[in-house]
Amino acid sequence: MPNATTTAESSSARSGAGPGGGNDNDAEARFKHLPITLFAIVMGLSGLAIALEKAYHLFGGSPLWFRAPLIFSTGLFGVLVYFYGRKWMRYPEVVAADFFHPVRMHFFPTVSISLLILSIGYYSYLPVLAVPLWFLGAGLQAGLTFFIFSYWIRHNFEIQHANPAWFIPIVGNIIIPIVGVDIVGNQVAMFFFVVGLFFWVILFAIVLYRIIFHHQLPDKFVPTLFILIAPPAVGFISYLRITQNVDVIALALLFIGYFFTILVFLMANSFWRLKFFVSWWAFTFPLDAITIASLAAYQATREPFYAVVSILLLTITVVVIGIVSVETLKQVRRGAICVPEA
Repeated sequence: MPNATTTAESSSARSGAGPGGGNDNDAEARFKHLPITLFAIVMGLSGLAIALEKAYHLFGGSPLWFRAPLIFSTGLFGVLVYFYGRKWMRYPEVVAADFFHPVRMHFFPTVSISLLILSIGYYSYLPVLAVPLWFLGAGLQAGLTFFIFSYWIRHNFEIQHANPAWFIPIVGNIIIPIVGVDIVGNQVAMFFFVVGLFFWVILFAIVLYRIIFHHQLPDKFVPTLFILIAPPAVGFISYLRITQNVDVIALALLFIGYFFTILVFLMANSFWRLKFFVSWWAFTFPLDAITIASLAAYQATREPFYAVVSILLLTITVVVIGIVSVETLKQVRRGAICVPEA
């Protein structure tokens, strides 16, 4: 990546080639097409770190297993922020086109959600870092929520633009209370929880209508079906943090999460046939979320059922993230990342 940037700078300086110009070399083109969706990698890896930390506290093991992916994902977040910031400065019109694109705009909150997940990962043993990360992430997430929602109202969208990634800007607020309940109290935490839960129901109806009654999702968006798992799973964790109680509402959220988990596994054939896209990382954070929810349920109830489910889901999550990581590295070596969309 540094070589790509350096080459991009020197190329631009020599040729003055602008965005979309035919004289751009490969490195310049890759830098220009750095996708915002790469932040989903941070979400997947830092979510895995949280699941491993919870498993460590419940079942034992080595702290290295969760600290290593957490530190790596923190470093990766810094690298992505640096390079996407450079892209923003060099190609502001390209970033603006992505930000106002009816589909790509919904992936920009992966930045704020990455910050919030990192804050959860550090909260138990490094709160001096977790609290600033939470304030930054929560503030950015709230700002993007209001901006994107008002953009939806002021502009026309087509039903085929709808996909599960639409949950990220608005329903993503449901992750804020997990650490926020300790930092800003129950009332603020409940505000973000209710907003996320309310719009999960509404957007789910819209996305389900689009999936059933209109053309199938393009292949690159098929992995986003896994996002259906995340809202109820994260909702269960947030509700548990706010109420400290596994009641009927908590169990309803958890079991809806299990329903979507079983559903996407029964649809495995729809995923195996897909060629690699960066959107494969959409497989990962929802699996992290339902695993963490199961571990939290076991911690709260000590029901053996949740222990068995947790271990099974954690194993699947580690395998899936391993496969997606290997495929990502293969694509990086082939130069197939950061290319124009087909």
